[in-house]
Amino acid sequence: MPPSTAHSIRKFRFNRPQQIAAAMLFLLLAQCLWVTKHQTLSETDYQFARCGREMWEKPSPLAGYFTSCGNIHDGTLAYRAAGLPLTIQRIFAGQESSTSTWEMRHEVGNVKLFIRLPFILAGLALGACLWWVTRRLYGNTGGYIALALYCFAPPIVHACTYPNNEILVAFGLFATVYTAIGVAHAMQGPQSKWRPRIILLTLAFGFTAAAHISAFILGLVLAIAFMAYVAEGRRSYLPTLLILWILGGLFLLFASYAFRPDAFSYVFRSEAGKLWFSLSQAGAFFSSLTNAGITIAAVGALGFYLVFRRSRYFGNTTPLLVTSLLLILVTPGVQSEPWLWALPFLLAFIGGVFADVLETRYRKPFLWITSAVVVAEAALCIVGLPLLAQ
Repeated sequence: MPPSTAHSIRKFRFNRPQQIAAAMLFLLLAQCLWVTKHQTLSETDYQFARCGREMWEKPSPLAGYFTSCGNIHDGTLAYRAAGLPLTIQRIFAGQESSTSTWEMRHEVGNVKLFIRLPFILAGLALGACLWWVTRRLYGNTGGYIALALYCFAPPIVHACTYPNNEILVAFGLFATVYTAIGVAHAMQGPQSKWRPRIILLTLAFGFTAAAHISAFILGLVLAIAFMAYVAEGRRSYLPTLLILWILGGLFLLFASYAFRPDAFSYVFRSEAGKLWFSLSQAGAFFSSLTNAGITIAAVGALGFYLVFRRSRYFGNTTPLLVTSLLLILVTPGVQSEPWLWALPFLLAFIGGVFADVLETRYRKPFLWITSAVVVAEAALCIVGLPLLAQ
């Protein structure tokens, strides 16, 4: 066996920390499946499934119209995600392409689950990404806190159980920011370690662009800003990398429109990339009773961050800055939820600050307080599941 392969295998571990994280993600999966089971197929479900299947199977022959949904000027990824499982299922079932989703629900089982499955998987992938980042930055304790609050966050469960671009953007943007920081650190070493990370970041940009073009723009700005701070001595490479990521992201976005220039042009002719500022969405999130545990934890983390100097370092400041930006953003041109994009960054910030406090002499009483907050948030989430299924 080649040394590099053996080294890669040795690096993989599924010990107690990974097992606990997997158990937490399983609890998130169980909640999503329960909500899905008690939901009914809505008009939105049929629309996403129909138009997503058309993107994979038979785009509209009319110029300017990509599908029967009309001119989709933003967010093709959610349509494709909702339609792909049904397209695959139809092919294996030997059905004609003309078979509608309405007909499929009578002929093939689990249509409702298949429509939601990609979004559930995106939520689980985002949770795994959050765990991986926070554990590397803050240790097991910080990873457990962030992941526990994530798995019992009602907005996350809700976003995983209906077709939407928001959970996809949250995953793409979180991966983009931290992959960019990883690239900046790798740039301090040999160039052979840059390439796979740069390719991975290009894919993350394309994924995010296909979900929301405004998130793609934000990702570029945040990535370059953090890389400029971290990549000391290597900043001369950033303009070239920026051009690569812009072209790569737009190419993948073009591919999501099946390389059809007329349909792709609506991304630039619409107001999909328009951004503005408002506190209304953030206010609604923090004032919700079901998010009370996260709100209390966020207020406490911010207070500790301001009081304890040991908490004010790059690893904690990064998610705080991104959270602060996303919580005040709105997209007037299209419907979106930037506050949801901010949530994994907020939970990373909470996990990092709480991990710092738990290393002080106040560890024992604060551990009880932290546990109580997590348990309270879990209870609120579980009690609120019937409302999410409506």
